[in-house]
Amino acid sequence: MTQSIPGSFLAVEPNPEIVSRATALVPMIREYANQGAEGRRVAPEVIKELDRADLFRLFLPARLGGLEASAATIFETLAEVSRGDGSTGWVTTLLSSAAGYVSTFPDQAQHDIFGANPRARVSGTFAPTTQVERVVEGGYLVSGRWPYSSGSFAADWLTLGLLIPRENPDENPVSMALFPRDACRIEPSWFVTGLTGTGSDTVVVDNQFVPDHRIQPMHNMLDGEWLTSHKEDRVAGWPFSSLVSVILAAPQLGLARHALEITRAKLGDKRVTNTAYRQARLSPTHQLNVADAATKLHLAELAMRRVAHDIDTASAERRRPDVETRARIRNDTGVIADLCKESIGLLLTANGSGSFAESNVLSRIWRDSEIANRHAHVTSGIGREAYGRILLGNHDHLIEL
Repeated sequence: MTQSIPGSFLAVEPNPEIVSRATALVPMIREYANQGAEGRRVAPEVIKELDRADLFRLFLPARLGGLEASAATIFETLAEVSRGDGSTGWVTTLLSSAAGYVSTFPDQAQHDIFGANPRARVSGTFAPTTQVERVVEGGYLVSGRWPYSSGSFAADWLTLGLLIPRENPDENPVSMALFPRDACRIEPSWFVTGLTGTGSDTVVVDNQFVPDHRIQPMHNMLDGEWLTSHKEDRVAGWPFSSLVSVILAAPQLGLARHALEITRAKLGDKRVTNTAYRQARLSPTHQLNVADAATKLHLAELAMRRVAHDIDTASAERRRPDVETRARIRNDTGVIADLCKESIGLLLTANGSGSFAESNVLSRIWRDSEIANRHAHVTSGIGREAYGRILLGNHDHLIEL
């Protein structure tokens, strides 16, 4: 649903029907959140319902049976899933985006995956391995280890980074390659304090052949020169580097919303220890903390809506956002995440030290946010530096934009 409001970054609205699918699942997601955290992977019952609601198919083109949703819809839907549970939102983010970008691979690769199983789920990681050998024409023999592959426990296929030297030494040597799940093994390695249910374990491949048609060079992806013949797909019109960063900020919105929801429901009637305030709702200190937290969350939401507008508008006009816009989106990714993290911190302070009890949902929200905020594609300092360089006319990029 799009309104024509020239110059407004509020012009693109999320599809309410798709977002409502996520909202409807929030109670169930919360019911299984502890099980997912303790088991180090989102509960299979939740994965089943997310799949049934097509939320792993948010990015996937309609021609492949996907929702082909707008960026505005995707961001809001992922935030809603994360309002249920951070790990579940993170896994949904990674699985849905990976499936979408598989649709930009050569047509034969798309057929290999979705022709055999229209509901195939895809996970993966960008970090490349150097153990690549071209032993025959038509493909490579690959061995390696890829850590931090979120959601790999629920995937049918995995996208893994390969380091393949180019004839042009200035070209990015990284490529993404597709491997079936049975060609890989998952080694438990994700033992952390936050996002524990993401199952971000290590994928191991030993001497597996990958054909050329299941490989896409990263420089193609960054330049929007996809190997698919379906250039009209919505995902093929989006700036890859911008989107793969900013989607990781969407779960932060959901986490902050959940923390504010809990605070509004429970804090008001709580007595403020060692003060004359019988209810926190009467305490100016608590009022200010909660107001500051809500304000930071709302600012983050506005920034995310502007990013969605930039991406969706450029896509509708079949153009790539200019480098300054892409740099700002990378910067806004960190700003959104930082604002949400700060919002959650203020809310925990308002709720008191009991917020950090292991049994308190606020504690899990805080830990999930702290971990998510430190992802390499989210870290705010790098985004600020990249944006500042562009603003001052330095186009010697710090990162790929």
